[in-house]
Amino acid sequence: MLRQRQMYGAHVQEEGKRKKKARRFYDYDLLVVIIFLTVFGLIMIYSSSAYNAQVSRQPSNYYMVRQGQIAVAGFILMLIISKIDYHFFAKITVPAVVVSYICEILVTFTPLGIAVNGKKRWLGTRSLRFQPAELVKIVVILLLAVLITRLGKQINEWRVWGMIAVLIGPLALLVTMNNLSSGIIICGIAFVMMFIACKRKWPFIATVVLGITVIVFAPSVAIALEKAGILHSYQLSRILVWKNPEAYPKSGGYQVLQGLYAIGSGGLLGKGLGQSIQKLSFLPEPQNDMIFAVICEELGLFGAVAVIFMFLFMLYRFLVIAGNAPDLFGAMLVTGVLAHIAIQVVLNIAVVTNVIPNTGITLPFISYGGTSVLFLMIEMGMVLSVSNQIRLEQQ
Repeated sequence: MLRQRQMYGAHVQEEGKRKKKARRFYDYDLLVVIIFLTVFGLIMIYSSSAYNAQVSRQPSNYYMVRQGQIAVAGFILMLIISKIDYHFFAKITVPAVVVSYICEILVTFTPLGIAVNGKKRWLGTRSLRFQPAELVKIVVILLLAVLITRLGKQINEWRVWGMIAVLIGPLALLVTMNNLSSGIIICGIAFVMMFIACKRKWPFIATVVLGITVIVFAPSVAIALEKAGILHSYQLSRILVWKNPEAYPKSGGYQVLQGLYAIGSGGLLGKGLGQSIQKLSFLPEPQNDMIFAVICEELGLFGAVAVIFMFLFMLYRFLVIAGNAPDLFGAMLVTGVLAHIAIQVVLNIAVVTNVIPNTGITLPFISYGGTSVLFLMIEMGMVLSVSNQIRLEQQ
């Protein structure tokens, strides 16, 4: 009897040690990458925008300070979200979808939508505004993660695909009406998440082949779509400029050509931080979509490759977290964020290098844009929240 008690006591002790050894994981590598990209972005925003800020009679650090304030607030929000159980976000998905629809309807069909540079994309006031399209990106990730988790194997059924299209399609269409680039990103996020979740792959492969075909015959397709009233004239002009920017050196091709000049003049190591020539009123709003061109000019091929590798490392951390997530919902949540960042980075660099037509896509964490950096931090908080629920057991 005594022997049995001793063995039971030893077993309890061993179990207690195992429980003590188990601990939660927190991806500090990802946190470091986020901090690096954000700080690097602030430096490049200052470098690329100082001249334009002074021309506009603002302090040279005007854009950097504004971005920095929102980035700090977003970083604090990210840390708070990272400590919340990510399953909480599944509970607020339906209200979030409703809010997204309301915001997009207000932007598109009411005077509350604010137009800047001829593009009606903002809600709020001139001094304090946000882009609902950034909210929609997160909402689509949440909605699809919830649906894929709850539907299980039913996600492979055609009727389920139709249901998802009915839920997300109108929202994506509302975004696309005012912001083609964000509409493309939203559709891309849905495409990647569904591709990973579904066993039936051939529709996705067929879609990719169709997309490549459309790109190859883009001018003819664009002209047909413009005549049908699907594309606006300015969107058609972007495609024509993309194919032959030299034919429009003083109009649509101006920004593309200046960006290519900046990239080409940077060489291997660049002209040096702050030494860009193209940002001196040659490259329109260099702190926004075309900031990668300034990076290439000032830091050269070395700097451009370093930035790309940082994004690749970030995506790798997403893969690690998704692969070790406690459940399917966490894995799909991280996969959606991975798709968002990957698509946006690829499209921005492709636009700057004129691989695809100019669609006005920012470079995550680096381009100027308060709404973008704020919602990116929220996404990073959700990813870190998933990582924080991964349990490690030390041997």
